[in-house]
Amino acid sequence: MSATVLAVPVLSSCGFDYATDRVYTPAAGTNNRDETVDVVGAVVVASQPGRGTFVAGLSNNDPDEPRTLVSINGEGVDVKGPQNLEIPARGYVNLADEDVHLDGDVAAGGHVTLQLEFDQGETVELDIPVMTNCDAFEGADTSVKDGASDEELAEAYSCEFPEAGHSEGEH
Repeated sequence: MSATVLAVPVLSSCGFDYATDRVYTPAAGTNNRDETVDVVGAVVVASQPGRGTFVAGLSNNDPDEPRTLVSINGEGVDVKGPQNLEIPARGYVNLADEDVHLDGDVAAGGHVTLQLEFDQGETVELDIPVMTNCDAFEGADTSVKDGASDEELAEAYSCEFPEAGHSEGEH
């Protein structure tokens, strides 16, 4: 009987490496903290098929030296954006302010694989979700050209959801 009483505290404990001790960011974006520069909240926001804007946060963990984002390359996409973007020591850069545009294989609900190369030879590869330019991401897609044609505007993703029909007895 006494052995059972002593085993209860051991069997009921959670052990080590609690989930609450680990980094958790509830968001639609992809995070990578494997290199000197953390890439957080990475998403591609698209207003229409074939075009989008890459947004993410870049956090330099080096306390003494700035890091430079040398290039962004993607599979199936042409990336246009800043070259040699400096991230200060212990600093942060929000790519939403940098207009990083993608043309090519971009479709809401899909993914885009991008490689971010930094000056110290580090490369971060991310499988990034493509979100519509709606709700929390509204206005984040800056790739839409001013004066877009009616045909281009007709291809735009809608942020409207169809009304769900409910019967009277359903509520």
